[in-house]
Amino acid sequence: MEPGADERSEAGVGQDERPEARLERAVRVAEQALIEFEIAVETFRVEVDNFSRLHHQKLGPMYARLDELDARIAEARAARTGDPEDVRKAEEARAAVLPMPGVEELFHDWIDSDGLSPEAAAMLTEGPVQPPKRVRPSDEVRRLYRDLARKAHPDLAREEAERKRREEFITRVNAAYARGDEALLRELLAEWEAGPAPAEERLSENEELYARLEWLAQRKDLLSALARELEESAIGAMLRMAPDDPDRLLEEIAEQLLAQVAEREGELAGLVQ
Repeated sequence: MEPGADERSEAGVGQDERPEARLERAVRVAEQALIEFEIAVETFRVEVDNFSRLHHQKLGPMYARLDELDARIAEARAARTGDPEDVRKAEEARAAVLPMPGVEELFHDWIDSDGLSPEAAAMLTEGPVQPPKRVRPSDEVRRLYRDLARKAHPDLAREEAERKRREEFITRVNAAYARGDEALLRELLAEWEAGPAPAEERLSENEELYARLEWLAQRKDLLSALARELEESAIGAMLRMAPDDPDRLLEEIAEQLLAQVAEREGELAGLVQ
């Protein structure tokens, strides 16, 4: 079948197109795909971090209460039986209630494996201390974050000075997103749109374009490794159990812990009567 006029026209355009233009288009597509992937990874990282912090904040006291009840139950049982094995178990249970403090406990969660926590950094820089309210930021916060990330992402910069400016800005965006701060994200969006317009990008030579594609591929490999690490972590595995509503998962765990506390309290009451 003979191709139509439109098809012949498109074929002609493709044949006349400079190889550099096709390569430039491939770079643009790769850049956008990488940014979307980075947005997805950062979104999941924020949820993992928020879940971890809220889990510790909201459920930590319940776990501590369970440990205390387990120790009291073991001690009451040992007092009743006098059995050396029960005494040993009671001593182990009591020791578990007051473990030797680690670095994080000594510094009241100011320091973790990555250094200063966001709260500690905010205190030292006189910034606002705003722990996350929810595991997953609201839909509007997520929309604003994606919009900002697509516009201001450092991977879109070619010059070092512009990359540094974008990196500093996107760090502020990520911090506001982690806290679910919609008002601050709106301020940052207005700031970006009022800032200097991005410089016109000069056309790159083939070698520069191929180098750019290679850098993008390497960046994607690093992000893939980070994504796997997040997904395989204990918190990441828990989040995969409730991909649609991680905040509800926290509530369900709290309900289960409260039921366990009530059960232990009943058991203890029966032993000390």
